[in-house]
Amino acid sequence: MENNAFDGYEKKRRLQGIARQVKESIGMDKITISTDKDLLNLDIIINYLQKTYWANKRSSETIKISIDNSICFGVYLNKSQIGFARVVTDCSVFAYLMDVFILEEFNGLGYGMELLDYILSHKDLIDIETFKLGTHDAHEFYKKRGFRNSAHPEFQMEKLLNNEN
Repeated sequence: MENNAFDGYEKKRRLQGIARQVKESIGMDKITISTDKDLLNLDIIINYLQKTYWANKRSSETIKISIDNSICFGVYLNKSQIGFARVVTDCSVFAYLMDVFILEEFNGLGYGMELLDYILSHKDLIDIETFKLGTHDAHEFYKKRGFRNSAHPEFQMEKLLNNEN
């Protein structure tokens, strides 16, 4: 059974390579994705996140601390940052995908899916047993890469600062 899963993974990676070649052949600009935190443009990240429904109450300092304590992925087009995501993880059993975005002017070009594929195939994350995320509006996007609604949400709990909803 493991071989079938591995074969499926290899097939998926080959198909992604073909898709990437097709994008390049039709003139889609190639992006660079990096985990090098020194390349991150904190002004872009902070400005974007503070305008979102999920992070609009975070201070700049809180965002910086969260970046320092996460595996971060910057998305660059012609050396300019156009996207970001971060993962909080133990690099073995559990990972939580957070703060995923592509700047609005670059939405719809496939960069978000390339970012997600890169994250899911990252050397420290590829064998994670449970990968979680939260979203109000991007369920269909994440379902394309195997995410689903929690099988047992009744088993999950959370603790919110100041008991906010």
